[in-house]
Amino acid sequence: MEETSTSVIMAALSTLTPSQFSDLTHSILSTTLHHHRRLAFLLSSPTLFSLTLHHLHNLSLPQKTLLIARHLLSFLHLLTATSPPLSTATRQRDLDAALLLLLLCETHNHNSHALEAPFSQWRVNLSTIFSDSLLALSFAPFGSCTGSTVLIPFVETVTRCWRLVGALECGGVKESGEVAASATAVVALPSVEVRAGGIECAICREEMTIGRDVCELPCQHLFHWVCILPWLGKRNTCPCCRFRLPSDDVVGEIERLWEILVKTAAKDS
Repeated sequence: MEETSTSVIMAALSTLTPSQFSDLTHSILSTTLHHHRRLAFLLSSPTLFSLTLHHLHNLSLPQKTLLIARHLLSFLHLLTATSPPLSTATRQRDLDAALLLLLLCETHNHNSHALEAPFSQWRVNLSTIFSDSLLALSFAPFGSCTGSTVLIPFVETVTRCWRLVGALECGGVKESGEVAASATAVVALPSVEVRAGGIECAICREEMTIGRDVCELPCQHLFHWVCILPWLGKRNTCPCCRFRLPSDDVVGEIERLWEILVKTAAKDS
């Protein structure tokens, strides 16, 4: 699965134009620098480190999975150039916890002896690992960073998050059933005028009146507003083609954005 996810991401990246690739590289670099600075600050502050570690210890397995899933979702929004719904945004405390959890996982895999020490020594041990090698990226200015310098560590981090979400999913965080479209996505839907006869609303099965304002989904299917709003209040898919709108469900959003990446990657094959 890890190899597949990396292949999909790299294939999707290969379809970008030079301008799109440059924009993505700058966005990733900005995000990476922010995460590095935040983690460095966390490790330099005994109080913040202690509070964040305590927060992690109090989280259940499903809650830890959701934490990493939100982190992964923020990366997928970068890769697909989409804006995240406010409801799925990561709070500062959760970002700190996600960054620390990823660092702990990597330390467990490659420097497990550092975590065999008493908790009181963890911060110093992790600080040394972090600054020496674990998450070392170039802090050079934007103009001197190459695409590979930024993208390779980023793709590795996305893959690591993907692997963790898959491994921790046994905790039951994944929701089943349909989810409503996000309010932000519904409010942004355009109202268009019906210009031709014979167009039927797939929900009520009635013909739309010429000149009437109706709702147009991103897939270009038309529906009566009075029909589509209750529908989207329960599910985020088009009644005709199952096109998925953004939702407030984190796992569902990961699946939706991953489908976009897979389709983008398939264009290059």
